[in-house]
Amino acid sequence: DAGIVISASHNSFEYNGIKIFAGNGYKLPDETEARIEDLIDDFESIPKMTHEKIGRVLKSEIDPVVEYTDHLADTIKGDLSGLRVAVDCANGSSSTTVERLMRLVECKAEIRFYEPDGININDNCGSTHLGQLKERVRSGNFDLGVAFDGDADRCLIVDETGEELDGDRIMAVCAAHMKKEGKLRGGAFVATILSNMGLHAYADKNGMKIECSNVGDRYVLEMMLKKGYILGGEQSGHVIFLEYASTGDGELTALQFMSILKASGKKCSEIAAEVEPWPQLMINVKVPNDKKATLQQMPEVKEAIDAASAELGNNGRILVRPSGTEALVRVMVEGTNSEQVDTLAKKVAKVIESVV
Repeated sequence: DAGIVISASHNSFEYNGIKIFAGNGYKLPDETEARIEDLIDDFESIPKMTHEKIGRVLKSEIDPVVEYTDHLADTIKGDLSGLRVAVDCANGSSSTTVERLMRLVECKAEIRFYEPDGININDNCGSTHLGQLKERVRSGNFDLGVAFDGDADRCLIVDETGEELDGDRIMAVCAAHMKKEGKLRGGAFVATILSNMGLHAYADKNGMKIECSNVGDRYVLEMMLKKGYILGGEQSGHVIFLEYASTGDGELTALQFMSILKASGKKCSEIAAEVEPWPQLMINVKVPNDKKATLQQMPEVKEAIDAASAELGNNGRILVRPSGTEALVRVMVEGTNSEQVDTLAKKVAKVIESVV
């Protein structure tokens, strides 16, 4: 009927929350989530089950780790022998599955940060802290590095030189390969309003169309289902391969990318080099939760955003949006001039700081 996950996602352990999936494998609609939150807030009013009314824990006849990793291994042709990869599990959920998965696909993997203790999830590791992985890939002469977040729905990749490949670049490589194989339905994929303009330029150059959704993997999925597309994702590393899964899956993303890498016979840096990201800067500004949704309506903030947008003109853009999970407002500026991007992002962030 449902699946329930307790996770801090890409955050530290004190941000643990509840993620619920419907029986069909998709996330719940916003209105259903809101009703559940209301019930949690009013917990004392909910009847408590006791004695024979309490549910039963049933032993599964199928080992979920075996079932899951077998499914993932079946999504690629052949194996990944010959590749050497450093894997960062973020001390999260992939810690229990990656070792078996890498054995199944015959990939030589060095697995790191795979010992969760309840408080070390995403602690200076994982997709939000790539420093140690970059250094290990460089010093260990690996073909690439792969990093997941705590609940492993995100995947970021580090090439053999230690350069980060974000979700945009991973998705671009996968989309181009799927198009070549005749598998990119509609010749299009879904990105978000935060996706880099370099991704759009790459898609245009390669005869692919991009549809943009709001930020959030649920909105990416909604647009994919609406338009009939089978690939979509976010810069943060959520990538959805609808042919194989109903949600973002970091381990699935890693396998798809590594399969393409092996088939290409090229270095990781080479297959990603065609996607040239525009300079982009994101600044997170701490804002009380009750203010973050209405912040852009404040005259000082609106004026600062309009001024930055006018200065960028056709050579860039600015987006200011509240975080969906934290008491933050994110200021994103993108353009062809990195100095201008840096200056304008800091200027708008400073205005926001001054009014809160």
